Amino acid sequence: QVQLQESGPGLVKPSQTLSLTCTVSGGSITSNSYYWSWIRQPPGKGLEFIGQISYSGSTYYTPSLKSRSSISRDMSKNQFTLQLSSVTPEDTAVYYCAGGYNHPFVYWGQGTRVTVSS
Repeated sequence: QVQLQESGPGLVKPSQTLSLTCTVSGGSITSNSYYWSWIRQPPGKGLEFIGQISYSGSTYYTPSLKSRSSISRDMSKNQFTLQLSSVTPEDTAVYYCAGGYNHPFVYWGQGTRVTVSS
């Protein structure tokens, strides 16, 4: 069974870069046809897809966040990372990593709460 676990700081100051890591166990992030994603849920709002990275390393970002988002991977650690630059309080949310075969939303981490505040 694939399991995902998010990690990173719970508090980030405005204008800084938010960096979160997702550690995957029970499967390899380079396994053929697997896709890995980041999603967030701001307080009182619905889920928002941020972006994804494929088994081959190709990436896709939702247009509204593309200019500030970067997803990369560390194959030696079986991890993938989200960096979101120039954060504002509107980036406060629970951030989830997820992944799966041919679909990046099959398996989910438990989520990590990130607050943007000075």
